Amino acid sequence: MRTVRATAAAVTAVIGAGAAAVAAGRFASDSALRIPAEGPLPTEPRLTVHATAAGQVALTRDLAALRPGRHGLTGDGFHAVVGPVLSGTSKSADTVVRRLERVTYGTPQPGDRAWLTPNLHAGDPGTALGLDHTALEVLGELGPVPMWFLPGVRDTWVIAVHGLGTTREHAMNLMEFLHRHRFPVLAPAYRGDPGAPRSPDGLNHLGETEWRDLDAVLHHAVRSGARQVVLLGWSIGATMALRTAARSEQRARVAGLVLDSPVLSWEATLRALAAAHRTPGPLLPLAVRAAQGRTGLYGERSPGAVHLDRIEVPTHIFHGPDDRVAPWRFSRRLAAAHPNTVTLHTVRGAAHGAMWNAGPDAYEEALRRFLTPLM
Repeated sequence: MRTVRATAAAVTAVIGAGAAAVAAGRFASDSALRIPAEGPLPTEPRLTVHATAAGQVALTRDLAALRPGRHGLTGDGFHAVVGPVLSGTSKSADTVVRRLERVTYGTPQPGDRAWLTPNLHAGDPGTALGLDHTALEVLGELGPVPMWFLPGVRDTWVIAVHGLGTTREHAMNLMEFLHRHRFPVLAPAYRGDPGAPRSPDGLNHLGETEWRDLDAVLHHAVRSGARQVVLLGWSIGATMALRTAARSEQRARVAGLVLDSPVLSWEATLRALAAAHRTPGPLLPLAVRAAQGRTGLYGERSPGAVHLDRIEVPTHIFHGPDDRVAPWRFSRRLAAAHPNTVTLHTVRGAAHGAMWNAGPDAYEEALRRFLTPLM
């Protein structure tokens, strides 16, 4: 009898530990699978606004606050644009002073919590940039997908797709450049975004299902007169571009890919996001397994998976070693393995999805050189 009771207790303990592990893995996976479209990534530190003055803002001294280039600064009820760090202006070793270029809405006040974002603009292309545009919808797999259309004279169109922690407002960073070069542009939302259908399980699938919304936009572009299309994506928007170029019935119309901070390993990205949420290291494998079970994410091991060695169109990658969400090493491997079709523009000091922000002029010149043969 004692043996039976001991065995039963051991089994109960194992079952209890197993259930606890499953619950812990599920909780840890939430940090990557439930990222709000308009919130900061868990890798993005919260900064404190210490002071504002004419054309200046003092922020908590942090590596993020020292990033090069131009960035959005957003918090509860405000959005502003900050430029480079102003040397010799900080009166405290605990703060960094950056140029305050403009306040889009609201008013950042001392004591406010804020974070940097790649989005320089808020609103729509008309209110933010003064660009003629049309608000459209296309029927996607789950329902209407909203998008902005900017007209242009070329028959090569650009579809610009945002990534994690941003909205289609992110695409406005490049709209003036693309408009100047006379490309028609589509900037869509996709499932889970404000105004777009909700994913059935409420989870982000890191591009593995979201690409179908991009596919619907690609079909719309072809029906509307696009002879060929360049897919330009940030983060999981880049993942969506890769999937669409490989799987779409209209893939023959895809003339090129521009990938900014591409998520090329969902496992590595999920681990990074979960770790940024202070998930203990031993739980990270559980988070990956939980994400697989909840979303069907199995990468290149799944039936019909997209293999990166099948990329057949010119592809330009913007990425750098300071990306804490999508490891740079995967972009380096991809470029090294495909020197005839894939080029890599390395950007140092830039956060995930913010390669343009770190150096807009160099970024746009590299983009111009890549797009010129595709015009």
